Amino acid sequence: MPTTLYGSSSTASLVVHWLLIELGIEHELVLLDFDTREQKSAAYLALNPAGVVPTLVLDGQVLTEAAAIALHLADLHPQAGLLPPVGSPQRGEAYRWMFWCANTVQPAYRAWFYADEMAGAENSEATRQHARQRLEAAWQRLADHLQGAGPYVLGDQLSVVDFMLVMLLRWSRNMPTPGDRWPVLKAYADRLKARPAFIEVYRREGITDWR
Repeated sequence: MPTTLYGSSSTASLVVHWLLIELGIEHELVLLDFDTREQKSAAYLALNPAGVVPTLVLDGQVLTEAAAIALHLADLHPQAGLLPPVGSPQRGEAYRWMFWCANTVQPAYRAWFYADEMAGAENSEATRQHARQRLEAAWQRLADHLQGAGPYVLGDQLSVVDFMLVMLLRWSRNMPTPGDRWPVLKAYADRLKARPAFIEVYRREGITDWR
């Protein structure tokens, strides 16, 4: 049964697409047209009732949530070494940072990009400013961590956490203070952006910014 990724260019599906290429997993990419709200179509909602991306169909199983999919792909391909051994302290650190991405960073981005939806039009500016502060505090925390532990979040070991974080750093590229304004975060992102799979995912999705 073919592996199929449903996503949209530059969205949260990017990290899954990137990992599929990094791990050499053959797959079909279905890019949904957000301008026509294809992600809210009856056909897609039957697959993913939340109407968001990514959705990965893998061996007949429907998987959603970018961080969860990334962890699962790493588990299925242990030879790539993108997660520490199960039960190790380093594995616990990987979980901690992935949940930080999903529970701290991504909600702050949602508040920044969809401020009206989050708090109403009359509160949108205050919502955006609060989101900006949360994101800049997050980048400072990550910078401090990498300064002491780097070059990657788990030290010398590249992991799926790094793929997730670099995707999230990219989302800040047009904000008043982009994440790569911190020198240690720029160096960190540049290391990941130099990987052949990152260059290839950009090519396949037609992305040209933040090179």
